Amino acid sequence: MASSLTVLGIETSCDETAAAVVRRAPDGAVEVLSSVVASQIQEHAPYGGVVPEIAARSHVEGIDGIVREAMREAGVGFDSLDGVAATAGPGLVGGVMVGLSFGKAVALAAGKPLVAVNHLEGHAVSARLGAKAAYPFLLLLVSGGHCQLLSVEGVGLCKRYGSTIDDAAGEAFDKIAKALGLPYPGGPHLERLAEGGDPSRFPLPRALLGHQGCDFSFSGLKTAAARVAQAAVKTDQDRADLCASVQAAIARQLAERSDRAMARYAAHHPHRLFVVAGGVAANRTVRRVLEETAAARGFAFVAPPLKYCTDNAAMIALAGAERLAEGLVSGLDVAARPRWPLDEAAALADPTHKPGRKGAKA
Repeated sequence: MASSLTVLGIETSCDETAAAVVRRAPDGAVEVLSSVVASQIQEHAPYGGVVPEIAARSHVEGIDGIVREAMREAGVGFDSLDGVAATAGPGLVGGVMVGLSFGKAVALAAGKPLVAVNHLEGHAVSARLGAKAAYPFLLLLVSGGHCQLLSVEGVGLCKRYGSTIDDAAGEAFDKIAKALGLPYPGGPHLERLAEGGDPSRFPLPRALLGHQGCDFSFSGLKTAAARVAQAAVKTDQDRADLCASVQAAIARQLAERSDRAMARYAAHHPHRLFVVAGGVAANRTVRRVLEETAAARGFAFVAPPLKYCTDNAAMIALAGAERLAEGLVSGLDVAARPRWPLDEAAALADPTHKPGRKGAKA
């Protein structure tokens, strides 16, 4: 590749309508020219969670203005783009279809190549929006909908070490927060309350104790915390103590599984880099515990800047630019996918969930 690549990214997989323009230099250096994110928190707050139909309608109403604003902030025209990247899955398929269709329209009208991006691959490369993170590396992807450990060998080359067998860590944060009567989205509110709590106050179960792999499970923790909230939380201090106990339990499980994955990864890779990405990576306690775990194993630690931990289009644009640099482009007939594992072979051969008509889960 002899020149820089400038790519428009579009992200609509859940409840953020986002667009960004990213420039990737030949040496891999990244410059974010613009990153615009429109949240739908107010639309979903009355329901305590994301309503897919409302999310899709909101994407339709807002995407044109969001893309226009991202292009204006970047100071480039569509003719200056080298490609258009759009999330094609996994996610709420109604929303994914909106962003992917808009990306197809821009690519067709501007005569630019389209790159269909796996949302999870966007998170995998998001650390490079703030720091150098060369392949290969060990990745912990931890968000509201996903929790998995993967060895990332290169562009689109991922090997699964472990995944959640039920709930994701971010989902556990949000649903326990809801049981405590905290506003949506609950995770950040739970973190703030935990600052004044005693993490040893309420003993909570440790999942998969006899299991020596790298899989996660948070459903038992979620149920136990909800029962404690109903039976034992009477005061503000009780609530703070339970929040701190939940946060510590989630951080402990993430650290334990990550430690096992590091031991396995180090046996095959001399380059020891541990990347943590996804919305839960914004939790300061989780980040600190994982950073300490990495240091104890001799791994360098990288996490995205906080603004790129949650869903955004800059990571989609970067993933698209990396694929474009490898000549990996998509046809205009590419379909939106509600399920799209990073390690599809492992998901099909050894599924943590039985594959359904929508395909294998992560």
